[in-house]
Amino acid sequence: VSTSHLQLAAFALGTVGWILCTVSMGIVDWRVWHVDNTTIISSGIAWVGIWKVCFISYLHVSPGYKEQFCHKLSGDDFSIPHEIYAAQGLLLIAMFMGLLGLTATVFALRNVYMGITHKTLITRFFLLGGCFYLFSGLCVLVPVSWNFYSVTHNQSIAFPPSYYMPSSPTAQEAGAAIPIGIVAVILLLLSGMFSLSYRFPVTENT
Repeated sequence: VSTSHLQLAAFALGTVGWILCTVSMGIVDWRVWHVDNTTIISSGIAWVGIWKVCFISYLHVSPGYKEQFCHKLSGDDFSIPHEIYAAQGLLLIAMFMGLLGLTATVFALRNVYMGITHKTLITRFFLLGGCFYLFSGLCVLVPVSWNFYSVTHNQSIAFPPSYYMPSSPTAQEAGAAIPIGIVAVILLLLSGMFSLSYRFPVTENT
C-alpha cells in the first residue's frame, strides 16, 4: 500500500481532470465575440461554443426582460470551422478515455488495498490507466490550443443567415471553457505520469 501513494493521487487528479473536461465540453463560452450591431444581439456579446452559439436579445420580449437565443451547430453547416468539429469529436473521445483510465486505476488500487499481490495484473492496470489518462489529456489539448489560436488571431466564422451572427467580431476573447480545458489537460497528464511511475515492490527471499 505504501508504494501506491502517487497512484492514489493520480486517481484523485484524474477524477478532477475528467470532470473539468466534461464541464469544458458542455459550457458554451469557448469564444466570446464582441459585435457592433446590437439590433438583434442586444448585449453586443455572443458566445461561440463547440455545440451551439448563444446571444442575448431583447426582441419580442417584454420591457425589462431579456432572452437568450441559441443555435445548435449542425454537421450540415460546412461553413463552421474545422477546429469546432474537431473539438466535438476529440472531447468526446477524451471523456471516454478518461473514464477508462479511472476504471483501470480503481481496479488496480482495489487489488493493492485488498492485499492481492498479483504483480502483473496490478502493474498492467496502472500502466493501462496511465496511458488512458495521457491520451485523454492530449485529446483535450488539441481543441483547446486550436481554439485559443483562433481567438488570438481573431478568426472569423461564416455563420448561416439563420444564426443572425456576423461573420467576424470587432474583437473576441477566450471564454471560460479554454482555461478550464487547460487545467483539465494538466491534471490528466499528471495523472498519467503518476500512474505510469508505479513499481511493484520487490521482496527478497532469505
